[in-house]
Amino acid sequence: MSKRKQHAPEFKAKVALEALKGEATVSELASRFGVHPTMINQWKRALLDGASGVFERGGRKAPVIDEDQVRDLHAKIGELAVANFFFGKKAQALGRDVRRGMVERDHPDLSIGQQCALLQVPRSSFYYTPQGETDHNLALMRLIDVQFLDTPFFGVRQMTWHLRNEDHAVNEKRIRRLMRLMGLMPIYQKPNTSRPAKGHKTYPYLLRGLQVKRPNQVWCVDITYLPMRRGFLYLVAIMDWHTRMVLSWRISNTLDADFCVEALNEAIYRFGPPDIMNSDQGSQFTSFACTDRLRRSGIRISMDGKGRYLDNIFIERLWRTLKYECVYLHAWETGSQARAGVRTWMEFYNHRRPHKALGGRPPAVVYSLTAEAMQPDQQEQIRA
Repeated sequence: MSKRKQHAPEFKAKVALEALKGEATVSELASRFGVHPTMINQWKRALLDGASGVFERGGRKAPVIDEDQVRDLHAKIGELAVANFFFGKKAQALGRDVRRGMVERDHPDLSIGQQCALLQVPRSSFYYTPQGETDHNLALMRLIDVQFLDTPFFGVRQMTWHLRNEDHAVNEKRIRRLMRLMGLMPIYQKPNTSRPAKGHKTYPYLLRGLQVKRPNQVWCVDITYLPMRRGFLYLVAIMDWHTRMVLSWRISNTLDADFCVEALNEAIYRFGPPDIMNSDQGSQFTSFACTDRLRRSGIRISMDGKGRYLDNIFIERLWRTLKYECVYLHAWETGSQARAGVRTWMEFYNHRRPHKALGGRPPAVVYSLTAEAMQPDQQEQIRA
């Protein structure tokens, strides 16, 4: 019987670095390296969290662990089999993906079946090799995205009926999975339309009845899905509410808070902090990293009500315009191609594209003129 391969730290670092580059989608990386997409997300997260340790205390190297110590540790792990019940109770506190990653193929004392039993992970799920999304599913995701821009109130059932009427043999189970994968949620009133992560604080909506009369009074932020030739990416953008100007944006192959914070840092650095930042109640915007950055900058936090897409309508219209004028006209294969395409369109949108609500002027022109028209003492008061 051949020895089963175990993921070495070097292999994990290689995959995490590829994910960090953002050139390939997670589906592509999972298919290329033969690992589960969730593991790629975890390794990328671990790489980002551990990178700061390289520069701590003069870049001191991590202590080397002796092989005898490793064997002793494995022996202690083997003793846990005696306490199967108690260990199983502890394992339940961890997510299934985390427990799956704890299984070692070459453990000296416990077989894979025993480890799966201890960690309460189905053995079949451990042996599963991800194949990535099929071309058919990617085509369905493209159709769903196009239709969702026209009818954002379509839930799983309505979207399934729509695709069936277009002669696509689909069921609700597949459409539900694909819409969750794309991060699409219908906008009709219902409980928990946009769910923050457990323990994340949500904030009230502050824009109701507020007259927005100047730049940097209110910013808004949102995330959308970008279809690629193989897989998909995510785009976050920050917009000035008064002038509709896109202040910053970022693209990522994983749906975490880091790229949102990067876009926020750039916008604050270039234009100064706004009075209010409005977003939905997604886990990226309710995360500590994002809300703490806003609070430290003295920015008041506003969040849409559940199911209230109109609360952030301007950036929703931006997504529609971007996709019909740019994204759907191309079939990008790499992250660099997507970034170059979005960058070109964003420059066009800000500086040359006429905007109806702005009297036919581009957003960047209105932003500059409005900011220059303000009195110096007003500008200083806003900055303060």
